[in-house]
Amino acid sequence: MKSNSSTAANHFTITSSQQNRLDDPVAYVRGVGQARAEKLSCLGIRTVSDLLWYLPRRYQDFTSTKPIADTVPGEPVTIMGEVISVEDKPTSRDPRLWLSIARIRDDSGIAEAVWFTRTKSPKLRPRFSPAPPRGALVYLSGVAERAYGKVSFANPEWEDATRGVEGEPLNTARVVPVYGLTEGLGQKAVRRIVSNALSGYGDEIREVLPFEVLGRYGLPERRWAFLNVHFPSDMASASLARRRLTFEELFLLRLALKWRKSQYKASGTGLKHGPDGQLVAAFMKNLPFALTRAQEKVIREIAGDMEGPTPMARLVQGDVGSGKTVVAAYALVKTVENGYQGAMMAPTEILAEQHLLSLKKLLGPLGISVYLISGSQSQKERQEALTAARSGAAQVVVGTHALIQGDVEFSQLGLAITDEQHRFGVTQRAILAAKGGRPHVLVMSATPIPRTLAMAIYGDLDVSVIDELPPGRIPVETHWVMPSQRPRVYQFVREQVSRGRQAYIVCPLVEESEALSVKAAASEAERLERDVFPDLKVGLLHGRMSSSEKDAVMTDFRDGRIDILISTTVIEVGVDVPNASVMVIEDAERFGLAQLHQLRGRVGRGRHRGYCILVSQAASEVARQRMQVMQRTSDGFEIAEQDLRLRGPGEFFGTRQHGLPDLNVDILPGDLRVLAEAIEAAEGVDIEELGPGRRLEQLGHEISRRFGGMISWTGV
Repeated sequence: MKSNSSTAANHFTITSSQQNRLDDPVAYVRGVGQARAEKLSCLGIRTVSDLLWYLPRRYQDFTSTKPIADTVPGEPVTIMGEVISVEDKPTSRDPRLWLSIARIRDDSGIAEAVWFTRTKSPKLRPRFSPAPPRGALVYLSGVAERAYGKVSFANPEWEDATRGVEGEPLNTARVVPVYGLTEGLGQKAVRRIVSNALSGYGDEIREVLPFEVLGRYGLPERRWAFLNVHFPSDMASASLARRRLTFEELFLLRLALKWRKSQYKASGTGLKHGPDGQLVAAFMKNLPFALTRAQEKVIREIAGDMEGPTPMARLVQGDVGSGKTVVAAYALVKTVENGYQGAMMAPTEILAEQHLLSLKKLLGPLGISVYLISGSQSQKERQEALTAARSGAAQVVVGTHALIQGDVEFSQLGLAITDEQHRFGVTQRAILAAKGGRPHVLVMSATPIPRTLAMAIYGDLDVSVIDELPPGRIPVETHWVMPSQRPRVYQFVREQVSRGRQAYIVCPLVEESEALSVKAAASEAERLERDVFPDLKVGLLHGRMSSSEKDAVMTDFRDGRIDILISTTVIEVGVDVPNASVMVIEDAERFGLAQLHQLRGRVGRGRHRGYCILVSQAASEVARQRMQVMQRTSDGFEIAEQDLRLRGPGEFFGTRQHGLPDLNVDILPGDLRVLAEAIEAAEGVDIEELGPGRRLEQLGHEISRRFGGMISWTGV
């Protein structure tokens, strides 16, 4: 993951004295030049700083150096010897595939090394041989093999033992870094470029963490960390260096969000609302159910924000079925009562239309007009909704991304709500909020996140949690079955349909390609309709369908004209069909716990018990643990904790959480302690000390340089 380290900031002052040579274009590094700089840009590397933050994906430990005769089969090892012969020849099976074979001799024996190269034509010899030249004294590192008494290496690393960089080899006889590559750049080239950058720019690496933080958490200095994350003396040094840089990333991110929050609160007045009046009272009285204590608490927090002098910026986090929509409806009624309009943006047309139905049911009796703006509307319907929003006749507008298009205008927008916020980017949410004069902002998520992680990801938002389900909700029964038990699963689905219920069958997630996922779902639907349920009505839903096609399928399913819906994960969030009682998830081990929990939440939403059946071979220990967690608990927050333990926080910092800047360091399962320490350390920093001329000015500059132009209200 990469961030652009040269981005300028909006909220920190950067003076010319704060600039350093790490912001130089990467072309300035010895051995790069313009051609290689263009290749490096494909990896997100544009400056020297970007290059230093381009951390190895893994390491090869070639520190064990042995005579040829003492090598052990299957063991990574380094030998040193003289190249006594080199031969290039095409293979018999593929004339375009050539072998370069070198024989290396030391005092104990002879080893053979083989490299494979490909040419464009069988008639052409490879332009460059990957083997060392005859007569050279070389280090050779790789995995040794023995056959018929002969020691051999396949595609090993080699290096001239008489030269090296600054007296040390880069590619052999050490812990060797392995980087992600792009076409035209090999490992040796990247290692050499990084080494040159460290040599030429190492003195420019300035410490940015307060020395008291370094001491308290046992962290090495920054320059040492960069040297040892790229070219460590041993694996322990590599681990410590990576820990230091991971801590720095998370510490700076947490401080940046903390600063943004303070700036937002201090940047001006919002649309201050009055206390709840008769309209809110009527809304509460008309509710067909009693609010939970958790809902009441969150409503009080929202009321306090909207009645305050600064704009609300709050996240409402709640488990599946916890009642977030009612809380959002309260906020909409409150803004309408104060003479403003409310907008609610959902990630899919299915979810937007369900919100429309829910809000009309809740707000219609109060005389509040609710309109829909979506991509699948007819031109006439869209024009009516646009006119109503512009004139103020539409007091509440629900929609998809269509809400942020240029022709959507509001008379006086007082509240902007985004549902399933992690599916929207920062820019999309900001555009919606910008359609009003500093409106209150409420974002909602049905993905429970542990508190520590929430502080890191949503540091610029106030966070409310609905941690209680309405009384009487029947827990969904979850069962884990092996693939061999599918016939029993299909029989159970048939029995449920015979009782008037409906079922989902979710096809496996194909991470590499949405097109493959769609193909898998389509072929499975065809097979089930033909071979398993020929007498039942089987439907298909996937993300490549047009909005109108999706709507038609969901309407048929909701109205009972489809018995079994075969789907990709497009139904993961927001689909509400109370009559659906069975959720079958194929190849369940391919899904994270949070996603499995979301899918399970699609059933058991009515008066009938729901059943979730996880079909999985679960060959790995982690996969088995995930299946067991799903069977054991339906508490979304406990599931989130377990997901964090089993998969680490990287998933939450990745594409699922749009709006955060990309981090340079991949966040791994073992980084939970580093995450907690970084947040703890950031909480102890007075952000006023980050300003120009203050004690932590250098830290403030680094936050600005790294995140200033990228962090833009994760909640807006």
